[in-house]
Amino acid sequence: MQIGVRDAARLLRVSEKTIYRWLKDRRIPACRINDHYRFNRAELLEWATSERIAVSPSIFHEEGEDSEAPPASLHDALQAGGIFYRVGGADKGSALREVAQLLRLPPEVDREYLLEVLLARESLGSTAIGDGIAIPHVRNPIVMHIERPMACLCFLERPVDFGALDGQPVGTLFTIISPTVRAHLRLLSQLAYALRWPPFRAALSRQALREEILSLCRVAENPQARERADAAEGEAA
Repeated sequence: MQIGVRDAARLLRVSEKTIYRWLKDRRIPACRINDHYRFNRAELLEWATSERIAVSPSIFHEEGEDSEAPPASLHDALQAGGIFYRVGGADKGSALREVAQLLRLPPEVDREYLLEVLLARESLGSTAIGDGIAIPHVRNPIVMHIERPMACLCFLERPVDFGALDGQPVGTLFTIISPTVRAHLRLLSQLAYALRWPPFRAALSRQALREEILSLCRVAENPQARERADAAEGEAA
């Protein structure tokens, strides 16, 4: 799913001038075709997540999409995918193997193949986004024959080296599985937005209970709810 500079600017809520500056500094992933820059939307969202840049979910509403069917929320996807604690793994490969086994997938899914795909993606570049968090997924979104999108959250028993740019070992892994590319991109953008909210990120850092994480996730992905929560916290202080 390739987009141009204008759509990239809309997606990242910045000016086209900023996009060109990032291109000049080689900060943003892109390819150049016939003197025009093109961006892969999945790569761009992954990069925005690592840079903690808020994105616009409206970019994912396309013509022909069923507007009456509400998109899956990050909260619902996380509830479907599950939250797991003390997940094993002595290194990146063994940790991803554990994640692949924990994913709530149909019996016919080849988990060994899925693991190979995840490992191949990591060989191209780490999916760690800093602060001990990684979002292991393939460069092309993981799309499978499942009824609804899911996001699996795993807390490792011992953080492992993921080759993160900040040098921190990774102990928190989000893995997104979707029935469509559009659903994958929505969830990735919602996760990027949620991770920018300090209370949600703090809950991940201390490996809070499932109920608290899910409750904070519902607030984190809703701008109005976040504003109310921040205002209430400010009044309490």
